[in-house]
Amino acid sequence: MRHPRIFVCKEGFDLIHQYKLGGYNIVLDVCSGSVHAVDDIAYDIISMYEGHTREEVIAAVKKKYGADVTDADIEECYAQVAELADEGSLFAPDSFEPMAGKLKERTAGVIKALCLHVAHTCNLNCSYCFASQGKYHGDRAVMSYEVGKQALDFLVAHSGTRRNLEVDFFGGEPLMNWNVVKQLVEYGRSQEKEHNKKFRFTLTTNGVLLNDEIMEFCNKEMSNVVLSLDGRPEVNDRMRPFRNGKGSYELIVPKFQKFAKSRGEKDYFVRGTFTRNNLDFGNDVLHYADLGFEKLSMEPVVAAPEEPYSIREEDLPQIMDEYDRLAKEFVKRQKEGRGFKFFHFMLDLSQGPCVAKRLSGCGSGTEYLAVTPWGDLYPCHQFVGNEEFLLGNVDTGVVNTKVRDEFKLCNVYAKEKCKNCFARFYCSGGCAANSFNFHGSITDAYDIGCEMQKKRIECAIMIRAALAEDEENN
Repeated sequence: MRHPRIFVCKEGFDLIHQYKLGGYNIVLDVCSGSVHAVDDIAYDIISMYEGHTREEVIAAVKKKYGADVTDADIEECYAQVAELADEGSLFAPDSFEPMAGKLKERTAGVIKALCLHVAHTCNLNCSYCFASQGKYHGDRAVMSYEVGKQALDFLVAHSGTRRNLEVDFFGGEPLMNWNVVKQLVEYGRSQEKEHNKKFRFTLTTNGVLLNDEIMEFCNKEMSNVVLSLDGRPEVNDRMRPFRNGKGSYELIVPKFQKFAKSRGEKDYFVRGTFTRNNLDFGNDVLHYADLGFEKLSMEPVVAAPEEPYSIREEDLPQIMDEYDRLAKEFVKRQKEGRGFKFFHFMLDLSQGPCVAKRLSGCGSGTEYLAVTPWGDLYPCHQFVGNEEFLLGNVDTGVVNTKVRDEFKLCNVYAKEKCKNCFARFYCSGGCAANSFNFHGSITDAYDIGCEMQKKRIECAIMIRAALAEDEENN
């Protein structure tokens, strides 16, 4: 069943989400977060449970299965469903709307993370680059140590009582300004004890300039490193060439393999972007794994519809099938002892972010800001260069409070497309930048991205069910 039946309660909220995938009947209770892998009879009973009497449900199930199932079995199954409903793990009401925006209200003015654009320039010429090959629709530039130092001081000064602070070195290509990166890490470490703060530094790189010295430093100081690679040689080199047109795969892959192997317990992710040119992107993810990489990510390109590589609505059926195929292969490899981590399948069903965080999203424009080489502040890296979203400067702080307040109000209940969606507590409303770029509003939603995200969540839940079953059997 490709399109599951979803029960909609009187208030208009989807209380459960049912679907079949990988041989499993999955029932997600949206508001409690409970996940149930059930047999066919329970699946059908749950689909009818609300809005029908007990007698109606039992009669319908009996008619469907006939002599294959006894009345006693149906009644027992119905009783089990009723028990789950009574205890709040099925058809739990949505009681979270009053909490929407409360987290941002409580933390107003508190900033926990910065994306430092240390280099608005790049040594590759990626076709799909949203940052216009690192320039962000402006001039090529690199961040000075002085501006970076001011940014870190700004973060410390506006972090309130929060101890753990995050700084991502970004570009363009940050290794083109490596000395400043090192200096800023050193300065940040020098401030930790005095201000009772702890910096978590991360770096995103295309790998062209990677060498032993950089790897050693990153393994000491960077909590996470994102390594940009699009997959198979022909796929990567088509979209990620040098300015002379030569592909980058041959140069960067050996460096990435060495780097990943050296990371030890420190995180890294090999991250790619798939386009219309490789809708079989699951093969690229598996290519990563076959190269020896264990922590993987593959993001769909987000581009204007007129771009030949952009993902279109008519591509979605193939993409959905590809996620299904990848999920099944993921389970297979896990069971064979050669598993890997795939970012979009890493779903924590037992804990994960608190409800307030699930409602409010990534924190762009409020808790999280991007800093340009000149020290200008934007809600996130994808808004950089759009003067409409210029918030201020590391000297002045946030002065455009109107835009900041708009982001403060951004939550799943402020988005009409999100408030009834089963995935709302997992994606937290999606990307504000994508919403703005496609609809001119940060409280809308990028529809194609939504469909892909929902499919990834379905796959992630199925994977958890499959692996849990395997653990029980072993």
